[in-house]
This record gives sequence, C-alpha cells and structure tokens, in this order.
Amino acid sequence: MVENFSLTTGSAPILISFPHVGTEIPNALAGRMTDAGRAIGDTDWYLPRLYNFAQALGASTIVACFSRYVIDLNRPPEDANLYPGQEATGLVPVDTFGKERIYLPDAAPDAEEFAVRRANFWLPYHAALVAELARIKQQHGWALLWDAHSIVSCVPRFFPGKLPDLNLGTADGESCGAAIQAAVEDSLRAQSDFNWVVNGRFKGGYITRRYGRPAQRIHALQLEMCCRTYMEEAPPWRFDDARANGVRPVLQACVQSALAAAAKVR
Repeated sequence: MVENFSLTTGSAPILISFPHVGTEIPNALAGRMTDAGRAIGDTDWYLPRLYNFAQALGASTIVACFSRYVIDLNRPPEDANLYPGQEATGLVPVDTFGKERIYLPDAAPDAEEFAVRRANFWLPYHAALVAELARIKQQHGWALLWDAHSIVSCVPRFFPGKLPDLNLGTADGESCGAAIQAAVEDSLRAQSDFNWVVNGRFKGGYITRRYGRPAQRIHALQLEMCCRTYMEEAPPWRFDDARANGVRPVLQACVQSALAAAAKVR
C-alpha cells in the first residue's frame, strides 16, 4: 500500500514541504484517465533530490506520494481560486496546465468523489504538516515553513512569455517577517546566474497563505522555480546533474538565509 506522504523529522526549526512531487495514481483512477492524465506532466519533478542538502541542515521534510492529479495539496479545501480573475487548476484538476483533459469522457469525478479524495488524501497531508509545525514551534519557539515547487518555463494559460528562473512568494509579505523576505532577496541578489522575482505571478499557494502566521512565530515562504534550472523540460523529464549543481547552492543559500533571519525575528 502506498502511503499518502513521507515525513522526516529533523532537528532544526524548519519544515520543507513538497506537495506536488508525487507520481502515484491509484489503479482504479488511472483506468479512467486519458494518456495526458496518466503522463502526470505537471509534476514538480525531482525536487527532494534537488534539495538534497535538507538533511544536513537538520530540516524536517514532508513529501507527497500521490500525484497532484489525484488531489492538489496546495489548493484550499473549498476549492477557491487563489488568483481571482486568472486561470487556475482546482483542488481536483480535470485538465492539465496545457488544457488537455485528464479524464476520459463521462469519467470525471463528481462532488462526492471530491469529498472522498479531500478526506483520504488532502486532510492527512495537512494534518501532518500542522502537527510538525506545532512540534517545531514547541521545541524552538518558532518555525519556518519552506514550500518547494517547480514548473515548466512557458505555460501560456497562466502567464505570458517565460517565467523567471526563481519565483519567491510570501503572499505580498504577509506570510513571513519582512526581515526574512529581505534576507532571501539578498541571497538572490548575490548570485548572477538566475533571474528572479518576488511576489510576481506566484505569490504563494494555499500552504504558504494558510500556515504563514508571523504574529504566531510561524513564517512561510514559497519558492516556485523553473524546471529548466535543473532538468529537461520535456518528456522523459530527465534530471540534469550539471544544471542541478549550478542552482542547488543558490537554493541552499536562500534557505539558510531565511533560517538565520527567522532566528532573529522570532
């Protein structure tokens, strides 16, 4: 039996969340999907491998096992659009980023199935995330949540042209202390290999917005990065060690900067 997620408990006051890296799809569900659905092309490929420095930092990690096509763990449980007026995929997606149908005709899930998936897949991940943040805060007096994501560079449905390499989101500064955001910006500014933006097209999804509570000493940031920085952006979606070795030090510097700043902010 496939577990919903994998949780590794660390010693440092940081939790790194990987909600979109899962590739599992229950067999009964896969049988109702189109080829595009079974291809799970919108996966945040290989991110735990890219963030292989997490254990050395003492970070806790929570890694989703099931595909975002089963349930999107970074969407609100009531399926509200996080970017009103803009294109978005839902809590239980029915089409891909490229607007390809995920389900065969007459096989899309109904409201009852939405509720079942929310209970079976969405709630356990979030319950574990909440519990781990509470444990970290109890132990250290504060907690930092880093929500890790990746996406292909060009998705006309969501944004024109090419997305910047690194996209930091803090819900327009509401999900973390200002000094923490500034520290990560300084780390991004210190490197010259990758272009970046703060609170641009991606301001942080449900996880960042829901759990980032600076007044309660829980700070959250989302980093949405382009796949091109560490892998090939087309099937078979191969990991590229040379590219990864170039961007990984930048990621590590950003995470460490956020941790150091959060320790002072409390």
